[in-house]
Amino acid sequence: MNSCSTKVLISLVFFLALNFRTTIAKAKSHSDYEKTNRDSILTEMQILLADDFRLWYPLCVDILYGGYFSDLNYKWQLEGEQNKMIVSQARHVWSASNAAMFYEDSTELLNVAEHGFKFLRDVMWDKEYRGFYDLVDGKGNPLVENGELIKKAYGNSFAIYGLAAYYRASGNSEALDLAKKTFNWLEEHSYDERYGGYFQFIARDGKALEKGFGYYPPKDQNSSIHLLECFTELYKVWPDELLRERLLSLFKIIRDTITTNKGYMNLFFTKDWIPISFMDSTSEQRKQNFELDHVSLGHDIETAYLLLEASKALGMENDSVTNLRAKKMVDHTIKFGWDKKYGGFFDGGYYFKDESKPQIVKNTKEWWAQAEALNSLLLISSIYPAEKEYYQKFCEQWNYIKVYLIDNEYSGWFWGGIDQVPQNKYAPKGSIWKVNYHTSRSLINCIKMLKNLSSK
Repeated sequence: MNSCSTKVLISLVFFLALNFRTTIAKAKSHSDYEKTNRDSILTEMQILLADDFRLWYPLCVDILYGGYFSDLNYKWQLEGEQNKMIVSQARHVWSASNAAMFYEDSTELLNVAEHGFKFLRDVMWDKEYRGFYDLVDGKGNPLVENGELIKKAYGNSFAIYGLAAYYRASGNSEALDLAKKTFNWLEEHSYDERYGGYFQFIARDGKALEKGFGYYPPKDQNSSIHLLECFTELYKVWPDELLRERLLSLFKIIRDTITTNKGYMNLFFTKDWIPISFMDSTSEQRKQNFELDHVSLGHDIETAYLLLEASKALGMENDSVTNLRAKKMVDHTIKFGWDKKYGGFFDGGYYFKDESKPQIVKNTKEWWAQAEALNSLLLISSIYPAEKEYYQKFCEQWNYIKVYLIDNEYSGWFWGGIDQVPQNKYAPKGSIWKVNYHTSRSLINCIKMLKNLSSK
């Protein structure tokens, strides 16, 4: 699609947004209001989703060295080192595969996914020691981290995620075989038989780093929730008994150990699941270790969805304990993370000693957290339809995204909300961390749910 057509699509999105209130004013009843509201948002999301895929593909497809280009500036131009990380490479495979199924076996998107699958298989898989390299340069040469070639459970989880989705979309058994090999590699080298869960860091030869690596402790919330996510995806196409056992174990660790009774997650842990905390440390020490110990509001509301998705895959879709836990995580995020002035959810909070509520200590609003919140809000509203505040907050969140996160000039999603950081207008549209996985998943899930609501 040329730039003129892209601008027309985005302009249409904002035209619909500007006319939203006028349309709603004509509704004659509450039920008319809800239906008109749903239909308007559904149309806007469908347009934005289609435009999103046209922006990413084929622009980021590297036909010379394989895989996908990583670095895109704010104008959607290739600019930067173009290193390739297993996380973002595999996320592209998943996003293209998921979209191919959503658009009813789109050949173009399936070709994009196949291109990435071949790069994972031929370049990022360590043919000597197995497992996936974490980072390679633009040509595919492995890169060291702190002088070592380190593999990560987090990165290998996304490889499984992308491979399983590509198999589901294409039927390519080679992709499923590689996903199984990756699961078995994690089982052999990362799984902790004594305390459960997975060690995040693995040496190239497969030795688990049980004391952690560098600054980071051995176990963490982020790799755990994404292992849950990838095992859920793999279980859909490979209902293996051991896989189910590991999926259920992770599910319970995240729901009952990592998530606190207040409704937020601790972030890092010792190998026996003792949380890393700097609550009793000095203010300076807390600041220096913010990454290890804070309330990550985006991860909390995202994990509410991941728990519900896993419970469905496990045949526990109506499990009241899980539903209430997910609801509590969303409630906590709304209560303490919602920006009452501009809308959207802040990125980080902190429970200081002897205080009953967290203070916001990071007021930025990164794209991924806002997209995941949108998805979880609508999902919780469908589980608890009598509690109207969830759907209302979903509408408010969608409005925030349209106003502060969507680039009306160059299209796509800003790195973060421009209400807090106006310079995000000039931040990269793509990097080894920023691809279209969070945004496309959220939009596709919301479109499906809105269509289902409209049909009732």
